[in-house]
Amino acid sequence: MRDAYIVSAVRTPGCRRGKGALAQTRPEKLIVQAMKAAVERIKLDPAAIDDFMLGCAFPEAEQGLNLGRVALQMAKFPDSVSGATVNRFCSSGLESIAISALKVMAGWSEVNMAGGCESMSIVPMGGNLPRPMAEWAKENPDVYISMGITAENVAKRYGITREMQDEFAYHSNMKAAAAQKNKYFTEIVPTTADKFVEKPDGTIVRETFVQDFDDGVRAETTIEGLKKLKPAFSSTGSVTAGNSSQTTDGAAASIIMSEDAVKKYGMKPLVKLVGYTVAGCKADEMGVGPAYAIPKLCKQVGWDLKKLQTESLIFELNEAFASQAIYCAQQLGIGDKKYWASDSSECRINLNGGAIALGHPLGCTGSKIFATLVANMVRKGVKYGIESMCIGGGMGAAALFELCD
Repeated sequence: MRDAYIVSAVRTPGCRRGKGALAQTRPEKLIVQAMKAAVERIKLDPAAIDDFMLGCAFPEAEQGLNLGRVALQMAKFPDSVSGATVNRFCSSGLESIAISALKVMAGWSEVNMAGGCESMSIVPMGGNLPRPMAEWAKENPDVYISMGITAENVAKRYGITREMQDEFAYHSNMKAAAAQKNKYFTEIVPTTADKFVEKPDGTIVRETFVQDFDDGVRAETTIEGLKKLKPAFSSTGSVTAGNSSQTTDGAAASIIMSEDAVKKYGMKPLVKLVGYTVAGCKADEMGVGPAYAIPKLCKQVGWDLKKLQTESLIFELNEAFASQAIYCAQQLGIGDKKYWASDSSECRINLNGGAIALGHPLGCTGSKIFATLVANMVRKGVKYGIESMCIGGGMGAAALFELCD
């Protein structure tokens, strides 16, 4: 098979659900801006794109009607560019990259766009009208249970203490705050957002402004402050709002090319996809998914698990919850604090912080953290990058990328 090269990877800021800067901006506007920025950064004519795959965890209402196609029209891309929407819940954005790359690798496409979009402010988690099948729910309700409860299950079953979770959350925020200060989020594109303001005469007026940073980072976070938070999902639990991912709005987009297309359009490839896989696990502990997916990925590409500790390698391990991120890191042999602490010179997990600090816009996240991973691989000259996340319903996804010379 051919190689698939990523030549552009961008994202909007990730902003808090309900109270954040993007809360009143429709999801179509978010993904359109990411799409336009992805082609503008590399000066690519959109007419060169064959297909667009868009990840979205709840593709309904404002995110419905095949947003992957609607967004192309709104972005004024040519009618010849086709589009579809893909849903694998939390890894939808990564799934879109994998599908787009696989088409290039198979010779079915030369240039594809992949992306992710989720407005959790506008389309609620679970959707507007969830309809679980009653008979199945009686037999096995685990596939429908709260993600917070699955995080509690992981913490209780595998001995991930409250103290461990709070410490991990603290370092996530410290890494994110430092990355903002040092301007490491080069993948972010300034995004025009809407807000609706009531005037003294009672009229409602839409105003616009530009948002260029993730607004959920809590630079003032302390361990002492995290300790004071009450459990969010169980009165006797250890999972809190402070050691869980933030619900967030955002969008991201990437451009993927064959080697022939790279040469034809004079592009400089950033990374290439080496391998991708998904793995299933118990639904009631869905957070352990990466502990299954990453070993499966390593087997696919011919790696021994010890390489995770020794290679020139960084990780984007999505922090759905601190409990599951810690457990997965432990199972993979990279659970030592030195691999994720903000003050460690050996840090290789979530260099710029993770979803606890930056947010988890569900179907967008796989594309969002990919853009961050690429930016960090390029900035630090790291040869390999692994992206992985747990997935609602009991799954994990993982992909390996290699830095291009």
